[in-house]
Amino acid sequence: CVLLRSFARGLVCLEREGEFHTATATLPAAFSDLLPHFLVEPEDEYIVKNKPVTLTCRSTPATQIYFKCNGEWVHQDDHLIERTVDPATALPVMQVTIEITRQQVEKIFGLDEYWCQCVAWSTTGTQKSQKAYIRIAYLRKNFEEEPQGKEVALDQEVLLRCHPPEGVPQAEVEWQRNEDVIDPASDPNFFITADHNLIIKKARLADTGNYTCVAKNIVARRKSTSATVLIYVNGGWSTWTTWSSCSAVCGRGWQKRSRSCTNPTPLNGGTSCEGQNIQKSACVATCPVDGGWSEWSKWSACGADCSMWRSRECTQPSPGTGGKDCQGLDLQSLNCTSEQCPQSEKCFSPRGLSTGSYGAEDVALYVGMVAVALCLTLLLIVVVLVYRRKKEGLDADVADSSILTTGFQPMGIKPKNSHLLTIQPDLTTTTTSYQGTLRSRHDTTGKFSMTNGPLLDPLPNGSHTLHNGKLNPDPADFVSRLSTQSYFKTLPRDVANTSYGTFNFLGGRLTIPNTGISLLIPPEAIPRGKIYEIYLTVQRKEDLRLPLAGCQTLLSPVVSCGPPGVVLSRPVILSMDHCSDACLDNWAIRLKKQNYEGAWEDVLLMGEELVSEPYYCQLEAETCRLFSEQLGTFALVGESLHMGAAKRLRLVLFSDAYCSTLEYNIRVYCMDDTQDVFKEVMQMERQLGGRLIDEPHVLLFKDSYHNLRLSIHDMPQAHWRSKLLAGYQEIPFYHIWNGSQRYLHCTFTLERLSLSTCELTCQLCVWQVEGEGQSFSLDFNIAKFLLMDNNATALAGPSAFQIPYLIRQKICSSLDAPCPNGADWRMLAQRLKLERHMSFFASKASPTSVILDLWEAQHFHSGNINQLATVMADIGKQEAMIFLVSDGEC
Repeated sequence: CVLLRSFARGLVCLEREGEFHTATATLPAAFSDLLPHFLVEPEDEYIVKNKPVTLTCRSTPATQIYFKCNGEWVHQDDHLIERTVDPATALPVMQVTIEITRQQVEKIFGLDEYWCQCVAWSTTGTQKSQKAYIRIAYLRKNFEEEPQGKEVALDQEVLLRCHPPEGVPQAEVEWQRNEDVIDPASDPNFFITADHNLIIKKARLADTGNYTCVAKNIVARRKSTSATVLIYVNGGWSTWTTWSSCSAVCGRGWQKRSRSCTNPTPLNGGTSCEGQNIQKSACVATCPVDGGWSEWSKWSACGADCSMWRSRECTQPSPGTGGKDCQGLDLQSLNCTSEQCPQSEKCFSPRGLSTGSYGAEDVALYVGMVAVALCLTLLLIVVVLVYRRKKEGLDADVADSSILTTGFQPMGIKPKNSHLLTIQPDLTTTTTSYQGTLRSRHDTTGKFSMTNGPLLDPLPNGSHTLHNGKLNPDPADFVSRLSTQSYFKTLPRDVANTSYGTFNFLGGRLTIPNTGISLLIPPEAIPRGKIYEIYLTVQRKEDLRLPLAGCQTLLSPVVSCGPPGVVLSRPVILSMDHCSDACLDNWAIRLKKQNYEGAWEDVLLMGEELVSEPYYCQLEAETCRLFSEQLGTFALVGESLHMGAAKRLRLVLFSDAYCSTLEYNIRVYCMDDTQDVFKEVMQMERQLGGRLIDEPHVLLFKDSYHNLRLSIHDMPQAHWRSKLLAGYQEIPFYHIWNGSQRYLHCTFTLERLSLSTCELTCQLCVWQVEGEGQSFSLDFNIAKFLLMDNNATALAGPSAFQIPYLIRQKICSSLDAPCPNGADWRMLAQRLKLERHMSFFASKASPTSVILDLWEAQHFHSGNINQLATVMADIGKQEAMIFLVSDGEC
């Protein structure tokens, strides 16, 4: 359509294909073939509050410029036009500006983003500028996530989360501590992540303060609520002082030593040191003996010097061990009377000289006899003191509290004959003792003594193998072949705890019966055309010790699957039990893997999994599901972050099924709450002829550094009595917490007063010393025995899956493709309560197949395929009917 508006003005209006063109007088001939080009194009702008924004467009050579916003021409009256001439080129330059108001942008809100561009004309043609987007700037008031206050130990890492308010443009974030801006460039101990979280790499006392997250853009500035970070220091004990001297100068007394909670001193609410700051020990001080005089001897005959004498000795008693000597004279002399005094001539007569010599010999004889008697007396005293000291050495009233923890040591005894079933603990061995009451409600005043019950190694109990495809006829042959290879020499040759099978692309499952350990090999995990012989085994902890330090503890069995060189197209799922309280706030749980050199490496930190890594974990209440693209040896190791962390212990009670003597033993095992440990104890007790006398019970054992005490009460005194000299038995904390000790137990030896007595009802109390652990009672009757579970047969091959292969392919093809309303694999994960792992599923080529793999691993024994069909129907997929296909089609 061509409309001639005005020849006078030289304008031609051309309307063609929805565009409005305006032309003016022609350009000089030298520039008539030039297209317009833009010197200035409109830029993106933000409308702040109600202030309009200005868009500018400049072009040369141009006869006309008009703005077009959201597909509509802006009215000519809204343009501000300025014409100039470029002095360098003599070309005409045209600049046009328009204003955009908030009302114009809000008018089309919700339909599309508001945009404008300008169109420039010349006699040769037209040009369009870039689009400029105009957005209304804002910043919400409320933060989507604000930082939370924390109390953190010294040198620990601190993470403060911040998700700023929604805003346009997106808000920038800075962190403040006590109103001062944190600059990670000047203090490298701080790090701000890409998603605006603040990390304090190593907490210092100076880092204590109020932290604020500040979000700002061109509209406003918002501050979050302040989060108080308190860096505390837990107290530590100094070294013990030397023992003080005995409190008694003579006889029985005390000596003590002390320590102080100053290494370091607790600060900012840090925990004080656990335990005693003073230790006492009994001592016996040898009493000093003051010397005592013997009776005076008879007066001697009057000597030639007209004097006579008598003597006494300091032997009644003789002074000893620092006692005082006798005070006074040991020799007395007296002048003779005139009647007794001999004449002078007699004094010098040969007879008188002879008489005087005779008196001196008598004195020497008496002195020698007294010296011999004194030596014999001292020797006798020394012998008596040594004898009394040896006899009374074990009768000290109080022993060092640290000695109480030495009475329980793990050991192993292999049974040789059936008569070992009635062997009792040796109560005649030397033990330390503690005298005092156990609890206020008990009347136990006897002395405490520890005895070691029999701890036995389990014996092999048959084999459990899988039959799928071509297998070796002898399970032991498979294990022996593996052990000949260099990498597998560390594998146990216990076929009872090893399963193996031959697998192809259809996959299968390996299970070690009664251990909770299984390996799911999904379909297509093994490449087509490949056939692998795969094994699964549980290692003995004492054969393959993990390096544990500090508060670390072993939370799972050590499981090997292999061979390690197997090439997998998809991750397999290794399931194994763990004994943590499954609260990641209390733990730092790491997955460890043993490399080819035998060293252990950290390959995964629970809660911080990366979808790009070859390992991924789902931690359930009692089980860990490990997605692994590599086979090898794995274990879970936990490090408690504070004393609220707890391990689950399983308390199991056994006794002898048959007893022909008056003595009766009750064995209480305290083990990690995992099925593999329970299986080992059951196998060992089966060899001993032991019987389970009560259902296992679970106890939460906290990281409080306190030992575990066990005691038996409320026995019928008319029929039974305890042979222990103690009110309780105690298992050291680190024996339990480490997790590598096997068969930890206490043996209570009881005695029935009559062979006709066969029933016993009593209570077992278990608690942590001075800690916050549980304390509860167990009622049991040893006349009632529980049956032991039989080992189940391991399964493998296609029969290991509940979902048939063809049905599985149909589900995957139906749900893998994204659906606009979300009715795809994402909704399946939500219905199965697996939404936490969305990012992991999304990283896989077929997210649905990984979800179904996890469902198979979780519900192998209890899964209901009809429930899965119901979930498919809820999603709204017609493919839910595929669960009703015939067996022949599957």
